[in-house]
Amino acid sequence: MASDDIASTLDRFDRHILEVLQRDGRISNQALAEKVGLSPSPCLRRVRALEETGMITGYRALVDAKRLGYRLMALLHISMDMHTPERFANFEAKIAALPEVQECLLITGQEADYQLKIMVEDMDDYQRLLLQHITRIEGVTGAHSSFVLRQVLSDRALPVR
Repeated sequence: MASDDIASTLDRFDRHILEVLQRDGRISNQALAEKVGLSPSPCLRRVRALEETGMITGYRALVDAKRLGYRLMALLHISMDMHTPERFANFEAKIAALPEVQECLLITGQEADYQLKIMVEDMDDYQRLLLQHITRIEGVTGAHSSFVLRQVLSDRALPVR
């Protein structure tokens, strides 16, 4: 079954499981089963099935960036010289190797080809990353930065329909 078809096969229990796990990935199977109205064994089977089909892609801890010293978030729009699969693949591989880059999106509707979400300690750290790494990637012709004043929403749970 194609991954796009999986959403149409979810029943109310699967949907409720997804809603709860998005809010609390550390919930015990017993507590999850109680919340969704199943006994523990069928609940665990459903969670494993959701993992195996790729509906659940992983679990992680959300960490306070400021407490780790990352006080500056930047959104960086990147323009490329050529729109070839090889050029994009090279850029994406180089960007994936930079841990400060938290998100990389290939975009349309802008003059840029990519939008990067970057977390760094300060402006000096951002300048180092931009000038010593990002602008040196073959094919990068433009880099336009915006700095985040305040993060209004983040890490929201997806609506499960």
